[in-house]
Amino acid sequence: MMTSTASQQRRHQSGGSVPSWVREHGLLLANAGLFLAFFGGMVLTGAADYSDDQVAHGEQAVTVLGYLSTGAFVEATFENWESEFLQMGMYVILTVFLFQKGSSESKPLGKVAPQDENPRKAAAKDTTPWPVRRGGWVLKLYEHSLSIMFLLLFLASFALHAVGGSAAYSAEQQSHGQPPVTVYEYLGTSRFWFESFQNWQSEFLAVAVLVGASVYLRERGSPESKPVAEPHYETGT
Repeated sequence: MMTSTASQQRRHQSGGSVPSWVREHGLLLANAGLFLAFFGGMVLTGAADYSDDQVAHGEQAVTVLGYLSTGAFVEATFENWESEFLQMGMYVILTVFLFQKGSSESKPLGKVAPQDENPRKAAAKDTTPWPVRRGGWVLKLYEHSLSIMFLLLFLASFALHAVGGSAAYSAEQQSHGQPPVTVYEYLGTSRFWFESFQNWQSEFLAVAVLVGASVYLRERGSPESKPVAEPHYETGT
């Protein structure tokens, strides 16, 4: 019985039959899997919708692979990615300077958070990230690398949104006997900015709801929530 109990405890500590690598990266793997599933659904349903529209205008339907080369697919994909990367990048930057009393999404008020510590004063170890040990301009870039990554992803998605959108818009123009537009001309259309603003506003609404709701509401076991018994006024973790 003692051997059985010890074995059960070891399995519990190691996550049971789940491989340790999967357990250690479960959050990333789950989100990547959901992304692939929903992205696949978007491609299939997008191709079907695009083909229906083509047939309605007297054009030929397209295959799924053919749909991937259309401006409609590129536009639909990157106008959404653009807003997601903008949201996350701005959230990373805003939480450096701004606070929300009582929110688990905010750094604590009135005291230095671990994230504010100067890495130049840290004792370097073998496990310390290489840029910190290297110092200089490499460290300067590294300590802002998260926001830089989101900025670059946003700009790339913004550009591809414009490229795909201009192709889709030009195809519509030509089907109505109008001249096509360049990418630069498309950037000046109300359609491009409507597509952007309708996505951007929803992203920041979601962040505002999360920040405000985390003051009063709880989710036991989630690092995005304060402990269930924590007072409303407690800020951060």
